[in-house]
Amino acid sequence: MSSAEAFYASIRAELDSIREAGLYKRERIIATPQGAVIRTADGREVINLCANNYLGLSSHPKVIEAAHEALRTHGFGLSSVRFICGTQDLHKTLEARLSRFLGTEDTILYGSAFDANGGLFETLLGPDDAVISDELNHASIIDGIRLSKARRYRYKHNDLDDLRAQLQRADAEGARFKLVFSDGVFSMDGTVARLDEIREICDAHGALLGIDECHATGFMGKRGRGTHEARGLFGKIDIITGTLGKALGGASGGFTSGRKEVIDLLRQRSRPYLFSNTVAPAIVGASIAVLDLLEGSTELRDRLERNTAFFRAGIAALGFDIKPGDHPIVPIMVYDAEPAQKLAERLLELGVYVVGFFYPVVPKGQARIRVQMSAVHDEITLQRALDAFAQAGRELGLIR
Repeated sequence: MSSAEAFYASIRAELDSIREAGLYKRERIIATPQGAVIRTADGREVINLCANNYLGLSSHPKVIEAAHEALRTHGFGLSSVRFICGTQDLHKTLEARLSRFLGTEDTILYGSAFDANGGLFETLLGPDDAVISDELNHASIIDGIRLSKARRYRYKHNDLDDLRAQLQRADAEGARFKLVFSDGVFSMDGTVARLDEIREICDAHGALLGIDECHATGFMGKRGRGTHEARGLFGKIDIITGTLGKALGGASGGFTSGRKEVIDLLRQRSRPYLFSNTVAPAIVGASIAVLDLLEGSTELRDRLERNTAFFRAGIAALGFDIKPGDHPIVPIMVYDAEPAQKLAERLLELGVYVVGFFYPVVPKGQARIRVQMSAVHDEITLQRALDAFAQAGRELGLIR
């Protein structure tokens, strides 16, 4: 067998082992825009409970209209990076609007939030510096930190005593600058970081504080500004990364926001920014329209809050084990991968579109169905979903 044949045989064996372990992920195909109800490629109409479409804006008429207008006035794409000929007036407008919305001095756009985190740490920190990271931070944060030469410290999830210990360790080992970085909301659990306490700890140890707001921007806090607003820290976070691909329209694109000098340096040296095409004009124009909607009214985030409370109370009353909290992410714990997949498959048969999450997306033994609420849901639709959960859960022996 040649080395090439051996390589492909190794890949096939790895795929077989993933299937045998019940961990193989299959992509379902939908044939409609995102909404409370979607149609799958085989023609079934199902209740959609697993999109990041928190505010229902991915198909909002004003957002679509703004995308069409930007497409008409600014073209489909720019075929360039920002510093060559890829910066339009729309990009500068969106960056200024995001800064105002988030309470920062300046913002830089990226092709994705993964890129925003991937280009952050290596640009700002060197081998004499330290990053202190929550152990359950998103993969993009973990990978971004790996790309940097900074010293790496992890603290146990949401354990602020361990955070203090890691900061003390970084000090003892002579760290020049220290950056504590955490998800604002943890995507698999819906846990909201205790940013007010973390800020106090950072201040006591002379550390900067950065947060990833992908599952918060647009609806957390009374005005939807994010986790920092919800925790009373609006304008008091050093670095914020986030996405345009969830609550803020649901397309693609990410950003980093913070002090002007930080953003200036990212424009000069952040590799994903320097070597990736500009965010498409249609996405930028639509995102500006999203901010118009959110700054004009809190109706959508208020409706999302009500839907979340309704579903959380209903699913708990059925006897399912859910992660506590009040975030629109509702993790329904099944623990083992195979029953999680069976539950998702049975729910699809009953007209509810959800996905099972299991290793390596979550730790082994922590498989779950991650349900996500949206402002486009209503109580009648959510009650139908709860009825389906009740039937499937009893059939599979997960509840009585």
